[in-house]
Amino acid sequence: MKLLGVMMEKVHFTEEKATMLATLYGRALDSREADPVLGDHAADEAVRQIDYDFTKLGMTRDAAVSVVLRAKPIDDWAAEYLAAHPDAIVLHLGCGMDTRFQRLAPPETVHWYDVDYPEVVALREKLYAAAPNHTNIGTSVVDFGWLDQVPSDRPALIVAEGLTMYLTADEGTELVRRLVAKFPSGQLICDLFSKLGIKAQKLNTPVRKSGATLIWGVDNPRELERYGLTYVSSLDAGHWTTPAVMARVRPVTRLQLRMLKFVPPLAKMAHIARYRF
Repeated sequence: MKLLGVMMEKVHFTEEKATMLATLYGRALDSREADPVLGDHAADEAVRQIDYDFTKLGMTRDAAVSVVLRAKPIDDWAAEYLAAHPDAIVLHLGCGMDTRFQRLAPPETVHWYDVDYPEVVALREKLYAAAPNHTNIGTSVVDFGWLDQVPSDRPALIVAEGLTMYLTADEGTELVRRLVAKFPSGQLICDLFSKLGIKAQKLNTPVRKSGATLIWGVDNPRELERYGLTYVSSLDAGHWTTPAVMARVRPVTRLQLRMLKFVPPLAKMAHIARYRF
């Protein structure tokens, strides 16, 4: 799935939809580094084709580190699951402009569904070329009728990065229940903000500048077990990275990340969690 060669696409996103441009830009900035964490060159190519003032989102070189450090373990866990389940269905929920499909390059035996609002899907289809094992679904993830478009006869990998915190608790838990009931087995990989993280959302520059509002806070990833999931593992913000990745970031950022481990309430403001069902 390559990017299409198109004219500059002018976009007008509001509130939480604008944050997807911030994370896209963060991955693009990382790709321009001499030794990038993700090396998401498809993100950089997409940014260069979008007519938008990305600088107003507050995504700096340092802020981009938090974006790619969150994405890296999610990519690694997803790749691990697909290696063990080459016939899986992937649901990438609230995908935004993420180029995870390009980064992971799943085999053609995997069918990948990117799910987001219709206007987001419309932009994706202008920028990203089609692939036989890839489908876009333009809808809110909590308009649950879209699930009828997805077959349920195979194991499923469900990825929700940067989504849960924008849902209400009722929406999020109902989404989990429906996903668990839909498939015979699978894994859910998602990130979660704690209640303190929700309260401190105005400290998050891209969220503040976009005018978005974060809603659902989950203090302990095991809380989601009551909705049909089995907890496998999680990483808090102080443990998202490995020594090899840590060596790639700037010294001041490296120091900040190391300090997180000594301030548990701050480290636990965000988790990446993995569940099976």
